[in-house]
Amino acid sequence: MNEIDARDRAILRILQDHAGITNAELAERVNLSPSACLRRVTLLEERGLMRAKVTLLDEDALGLSGTAFISVTLDQQGRDSLNHFEAAVAAHPEILECYLIAGSADYLLRVVYADTADFERIHRAVVTRLPGVVRVQSTLALRTVKRTTALPI
Repeated sequence: MNEIDARDRAILRILQDHAGITNAELAERVNLSPSACLRRVTLLEERGLMRAKVTLLDEDALGLSGTAFISVTLDQQGRDSLNHFEAAVAAHPEILECYLIAGSADYLLRVVYADTADFERIHRAVVTRLPGVVRVQSTLALRTVKRTTALPI
């Protein structure tokens, strides 16, 4: 991170908010020629500072208005058990995020659901059937106060 200058940071900040911006617009906003801007963006991509360009969908508009955070405890914490659990999690699109955590549980999952029946399905047919699960504790979000994908650069 120390190897990028203020202009590179400006480029990254703009791209975090507007991935579909044209190179000409980006160049104008950071006071560069289009060719110089494109070179910088290409170098930032090659250095691995940008993982992907995505479109963020609206959960409510798609009927997925519920968010739950689920703490999962496994019966074993050996590398093979963790790998098996993580591979199984990857196969379920309802699970948007999965973190290996320190504390009373082993993993924290973020899931989205349509309604209580859908959440019950996810809990019963997905989460509790993941390999090695011995304890599940769910917390349902009432309202999203802040959510961003932008990193503080």
